[in-house]
Amino acid sequence: MECNFLVVGSGIAGLSYALKCAGVGSVVVVTKKKDIDTATNLAQGGIAAVLEERDTLGSHVADTLGAGAGLCDETVVEMVVGDGPERVEELVRIGVEFVRDRGSSSGYSLGREGGHSHRRVAHANDLTGREIERALLGKVRSNGNIKLLEEHGVVDLLMVGGDVAGWERGGKRCVGAYVMVDGVVEPCRAKMTAVCSGGVGKVYLYTTNPDIATGDGVAMAFRAGAEVQNMEFMQFHPTCLYHPEEKNFLISEAVRGEGAILIGKDGKPFMEKYDPRKELATRDTVARAIDKEMKETGSDCVYLDITKREPDFIKERFPTIYGRCLSQGIDITKQPIPVVPAAHYMCGGVRTDRMGKTSIPGLIALGETACTGLHGGNRLASNSLLEAVVYADRAANFCRSIWSKLKDSKLPLVDEWQCGDARDLSEEILINHNWDSIRRLMWNYVGIVRSIERLALAKKRMEFIYAEIALHYKKYYVTPNMIELRNLALNSLLIIQSAMHRRESRGLHFLIDYPDKLPFPSQTIFKRKGRSNSWDIKIIEESCNE
Repeated sequence: MECNFLVVGSGIAGLSYALKCAGVGSVVVVTKKKDIDTATNLAQGGIAAVLEERDTLGSHVADTLGAGAGLCDETVVEMVVGDGPERVEELVRIGVEFVRDRGSSSGYSLGREGGHSHRRVAHANDLTGREIERALLGKVRSNGNIKLLEEHGVVDLLMVGGDVAGWERGGKRCVGAYVMVDGVVEPCRAKMTAVCSGGVGKVYLYTTNPDIATGDGVAMAFRAGAEVQNMEFMQFHPTCLYHPEEKNFLISEAVRGEGAILIGKDGKPFMEKYDPRKELATRDTVARAIDKEMKETGSDCVYLDITKREPDFIKERFPTIYGRCLSQGIDITKQPIPVVPAAHYMCGGVRTDRMGKTSIPGLIALGETACTGLHGGNRLASNSLLEAVVYADRAANFCRSIWSKLKDSKLPLVDEWQCGDARDLSEEILINHNWDSIRRLMWNYVGIVRSIERLALAKKRMEFIYAEIALHYKKYYVTPNMIELRNLALNSLLIIQSAMHRRESRGLHFLIDYPDKLPFPSQTIFKRKGRSNSWDIKIIEESCNE
């Protein structure tokens, strides 16, 4: 297989980028499950952008910087926020149907979520991600220059060294990936490769993420030599439905934006003890408050109460949440919703520049896989879909700008996949046991509130698990489950190592041994050292404004 542009992942970032690159060259989009099995498809809230007359770009920038705990790149924030309104209108032109409001200056019904000072979240009620995915997939499927391959896992990136015709001289570069389908691994060569495979939520026992969220893009890029940044910042969504038959159903932050309050098992509100913004505080604050309430009271959950709003409003504004809860015997127009925090969004990832380029020539990272500098130490609600479309546009613009060179370049020959003396894995328990061990270890030791002692124990145990998985990987034929397990283990180690290095509490990273912020913010950057499994840690001491 070969193409001009290889895209790994079929979420909003990958599909947006694919559509824009298809105007100049052939595109192959690979996704390891079905095309709709993405975090985008589960996104309830919406996309944040300045659309109302009373809102300002400066206000959105300030809200983003305030949430980011001093680690945002202010230039990136201004760039993304400034580009937001145009990207939203572009989605509308593609066919996305946001809820309208003729009485507003924007023409849209805009929601408000935690950390935002204005209503600026364009939405399709509580199915925004599904609506965006529907429109983008429709365009992709009808584009003759795009091939969409479902059930195609990616094992590793294709790397070549030395000079490649048409490229700048020297160094290693990415020329595609090893792709697996029906148990067979084949090289897929490409002139540009984009990893847009989502986050790492499945490293935790409780998550709002889909099952595909095993951090494949981050792990592959790191193994190939790319820099990864700020992996310690995992955002825990404060309100995931707590029910024995529901494993990852999110209760949107927009519910709190429409007046819902958090109460304990005694029925009393508690957020005023933690932040004057109460339920509209940023996610890190709300998640830690819930965690503390649960630990102090010994409760399994807290409750989100929106019963003061009119039933018709609740049913119209949140039809999916209302229906899902009702199917489990919870009428949210009359009863509070039991909720717990759950791993939700990775603010770190593969380090990129302002065009989505990584430290490896030929490799782009987009969406939750990337760390662009927008989110810093804590993502502002509904900024993720915004980041995805803005950076997809910028990355595609970069590719178009160098297309005259790309189109004449010749793809190098690459090695076929080597199996060596591998044999079939006859016992899936070897994978299932380690998968369960990783997720429980990360939840208990590297969760919302951390300590140096727990992190050290987690590192020791994860290194042992990682070594065992590496042995299985060499000994047996690769399978989709083994690929995911290998990536989970590596991402877990990266999160632990990053968390151990940051000896302060900032944003989403709260360390009880070091509860205060250091005076000078820093970024945590890791890069693989040679061919070993060790890490060369580089810390860049700089202000986010510099």
